[in-house]
Amino acid sequence: MWVTHDPQNNPCVFPLMPDPTDLTYGSDSSGLICGFVFSAQAAPRPVDSVAALLWMNSARASDQRDQDFIWLHFNLSNVQSEKWLRAHFALPEQFYESLREGTGSTRIEQVDDCLTAIVNDVVFDFSYDASQIATMWMCINHDFAISMRLRPLRSVDRLRQSARKGERLASPVSLLAHLLRDQADVLEQIAHTAAIRVDEIEDNLLAGRVDTKRSALGSLRRLLVRLRRLLAPEPGALFRLLNRPPEWVDDEDAAVLRAATEEFSGVLSDLTALQERTKLLQEEIVAHTTEQTNRSVFLLTMATVLALPLNIIAGLFGMNVGGIPFNQDPEGFWIITSIVITFAGIAGWIAFFKQRS
Repeated sequence: MWVTHDPQNNPCVFPLMPDPTDLTYGSDSSGLICGFVFSAQAAPRPVDSVAALLWMNSARASDQRDQDFIWLHFNLSNVQSEKWLRAHFALPEQFYESLREGTGSTRIEQVDDCLTAIVNDVVFDFSYDASQIATMWMCINHDFAISMRLRPLRSVDRLRQSARKGERLASPVSLLAHLLRDQADVLEQIAHTAAIRVDEIEDNLLAGRVDTKRSALGSLRRLLVRLRRLLAPEPGALFRLLNRPPEWVDDEDAAVLRAATEEFSGVLSDLTALQERTKLLQEEIVAHTTEQTNRSVFLLTMATVLALPLNIIAGLFGMNVGGIPFNQDPEGFWIITSIVITFAGIAGWIAFFKQRS
């Protein structure tokens, strides 16, 4: 800060302008966004990167170390994040390789003695756009949980708020299960809001008020498809993990993770049902639009058919040549008019008869 004095010699304090070269992206110099130490005897306490290293390097009793674990959440946009992790944590190389793979489907796998997870979630300021889905990478062991992301995620923010409120978690696997449940809650809110939209469109369609464009339903359907494709855990990897977990994952943690996965699968089933409803509404709108188009084409065809005798007869009798019938007959106009009306009536009857059949 900058201190100066006013004309009465009173000190005035002004904050310094932020350094334009600061590229920490909302994190500290190591790339850490937030960190918490979870303990079975006390509420979670926040830590920074220095305190995290002191905790990891401290000489603790083994029984106390087994009851405590640390969660560190990093910003992948900060280039110092990966350097700091490589310098202070022995994480599997597959974890760092997954950071460069880009967005993929949600999966949890065992690599060496760690669990690596790719978790997809909607961004914090989600506005129902199919592109607003972000990825978080996690590496979990018996005494730590490391997570990294490029953009803020809603589920992580909910987890961080729960930790600040003092919610205790027994193990890193419990933290992963908590994260999956938070993600399921966020997804359920999205599905609920989308269901309200679909209900309104369906009610208007049943009432004959088709004022919704098919493109609006198309964007909603693409969102549901993308959410289900990216957020649904890969069943094969998850099945292998739940049946053969690492040695440090006890039965209670496996049961908690299985319950969170089942809850998440239930929300995905709701998304699938909503996706099918959206597809049916799209088809109904297409059928209604096609029916209106056919009706308009039929009216245009009828007008053309009814005008066809008049155009033919007018063209024939309008030729400036000799031998035109009824040229000198005083009743010629009415005769021609009767012929036109007769032909138009026959053509109209044929058209309506074919339309009804």
